[in-house]
Amino acid sequence: MPRMLDVSDEVRAEIGDEEADRLLAGANAPGSYDCTSCRTPGDSEQERTSTVLFIGDETAVLAFAHATCLPSQVVQVTEEQLQGAVKSITGDRVDLEPESIVPEQAVLGVTSGLVLIAGELHPALVVEPTGPIVRPGAIGAGDDFLPLLIEQGFMPLTELADVPPVLHGWSVLLAMGQLHAVLQPGPTGGQPVAWWQAHQPLQVTDGWRAAANKHQQVLMFAAPVGSIGRQPREDLLRGALDKSAANGKLVGAALPLAGT
Repeated sequence: MPRMLDVSDEVRAEIGDEEADRLLAGANAPGSYDCTSCRTPGDSEQERTSTVLFIGDETAVLAFAHATCLPSQVVQVTEEQLQGAVKSITGDRVDLEPESIVPEQAVLGVTSGLVLIAGELHPALVVEPTGPIVRPGAIGAGDDFLPLLIEQGFMPLTELADVPPVLHGWSVLLAMGQLHAVLQPGPTGGQPVAWWQAHQPLQVTDGWRAAANKHQQVLMFAAPVGSIGRQPREDLLRGALDKSAANGKLVGAALPLAGT
C-alpha cells in the first residue's frame, strides 16, 4: 500500500529518484514508526509522514517524523553525533535502522521564565535532560551534559549575580511570537543547525517576549537531570536555579535572539 510520505526535494536529491520513488510506493518505508521528533508512534499508512535524512561525515540515516512535527528535510550532523545517537539506542551494536535515530533535542526538557538579575528581568530558557547525557562513543554510565556544554562555550555558574557572557554562533529562534529552536553553529561552519527544536512551537508569555525583544538575547541555563525539575512558578524556578548553581551543577550563556 502506498505510504502517506512527504519526500522533500533536498531529501530526494540526496537519496536519488529511484530510492525516493520506492519510498513513496511503500517499498522501503515503515508502516508504524516512532517519530524522530516527539518520539510517539506514527503510521505512514494513516497520517502524513515526513522523511528526515540525517547526514554525518560518512554515514546517512533516514528517519521518519509526523508531518505536523517536522517537515521533510536534510539535517547535517557530525559523524560522532550520528554514531553516538545510534549507540545510545542500540548499545555497542550499531544498527542503522531508520527509526532508530533519536536526535539529541528529543531528550531535552526546556522551560521558559523570567529571571531577575541585578535588578532587571531577563528572558531565560532552562534546559534539563530527561536522563543522563553520555558523551558520543563513551562506554559506561555517567553524565557528560555539562562538560559537553562547557566545551561549546557555556560558562559554569556558582551564582546568578551577573548576566553570563554572550555565546556567539548560538541563537534562540523565535517566530510569530513562539519559541521554535535553540541553534548552534553548523559542523562545518555553514548554516546553524538545531541543537534543540520544539516538535510544536512553544508559547511564551507576553512579558517574556517583550524582555527578549528589549535585550535582543535570551539567557540559557542548563543543569543535569534531576537538578531543576518542572517548577510551576518563576520564583520556584529561580530557587532551583540558585540551588543548582550553589551545588556546581549549572552552566549558562546569553544567546542572541533570532526572529521576533
